[in-house]
Amino acid sequence: MFNIGMPELILIFIVALIVFGPKRLPDIGRQIGKAVGAFKKASMDLKEALEQEPPEEIKQEVREKLGIIEEKKEKVGNSEENKDKTV
Repeated sequence: MFNIGMPELILIFIVALIVFGPKRLPDIGRQIGKAVGAFKKASMDLKEALEQEPPEEIKQEVREKLGIIEEKKEKVGNSEENKDKTV
């Protein structure tokens, strides 16, 4: 993904060791690991929710609303056609 090899990882580890110190480094690693795990779980939950079939109630509500919108479009279309004929 990022094309980071072993030398780059060692350099990053050494810089982190110098910046944060040996006492805080394990805590920071744990926090990063928890954050990555939470992000993975949230993204998997979102993916599953998007792939799920919506309940029939929601489908029916969408059909009803789309039907109302289509009816309004037809009425507007018919009234514009009548205006064109009278002009």
